[in-house]
Amino acid sequence: MDKIIARKRWFFLFSLLLTIPGLAFIAATPLTGGEVGLKFSVEFTGGTVWEFKLEEPSEPAIIRDAVVAVGHPEAQVTEGEGGFLLLRTKPLDLQSGSAPDPSQPAGAELAEIREAIVAAAGPIAEEGSLSTVGPVISQDLTQQALLLVFLGSLGIVLWMTYRFRNVRFGAAALVALLHDVIVTVGFFAVAGTFFNVEVDALFITAMLTIIGFSVHDTIVVFDRVRENVARYAGAPFAEIVNHSIVQTMGRSLNTTATVLITLLALLVFAGGSIRTFVLALFVGILSGTYSSIFNASPLLVWWEERVAARKSSPSARRTA
Repeated sequence: MDKIIARKRWFFLFSLLLTIPGLAFIAATPLTGGEVGLKFSVEFTGGTVWEFKLEEPSEPAIIRDAVVAVGHPEAQVTEGEGGFLLLRTKPLDLQSGSAPDPSQPAGAELAEIREAIVAAAGPIAEEGSLSTVGPVISQDLTQQALLLVFLGSLGIVLWMTYRFRNVRFGAAALVALLHDVIVTVGFFAVAGTFFNVEVDALFITAMLTIIGFSVHDTIVVFDRVRENVARYAGAPFAEIVNHSIVQTMGRSLNTTATVLITLLALLVFAGGSIRTFVLALFVGILSGTYSSIFNASPLLVWWEERVAARKSSPSARRTA
């Protein structure tokens, strides 16, 4: 415990091993047209969502196979709350006007899908919501989501810089924050590629929560660093930071463990509609605790050492 800062390069290396694969899958999303990387839900891509409940429970894979067989290979079926299933497809015309396919009347595609589901899994006991989101709305949601994350990150960094009267504190917190964002988004890019896990509108809420939690954990450590700098004036900065980490680690780990146990219970027992949200929080908060202790503080020490070395270099002394 007394050599956390001394091992900072190992912690940086571990963070690179976590973030590089995620970045690769994120970058592959636009390059492969969504075949590899993030899988966006209907809120972002546009499409039709139909919620229904069968008289006899059936596997989502059986429902999807039936829908794919009638010409919808893009279809995705997930479990919702109360035994309901959520079917997502490309946009279907639900109005009484002209249909997207001129050879079919409006609503014919949905009727065909309904018949295929009944034939494969039995009668439908209850129907829930049925809606179509257009691409214009989806584009607005995407832009707003990116803007929210950017403004939230910028505001946090500015506040950190003001609070500690040192831009290095704010920059170190920003790096830890970006680490958590990349780890979480990268995790979903990998999960989307291999398990078809979708990113929905609640994912943005989860990201903003993760950003706040990550910075809060970093502030706890940095506050103790500031107190100990005044208390142990003249001591090496690396030792002060290491001592501050040891003092605050118990609090950080206990807080994180409590949150993760709650989130784990939600992952096991909660309905499918919030499972992505809970999973994002679980990954992000776990990453946030790691980055606050093993990335932000060691990075601050590394930066301070670089500044001190530059000031003590022969060229700097000659200039002075």
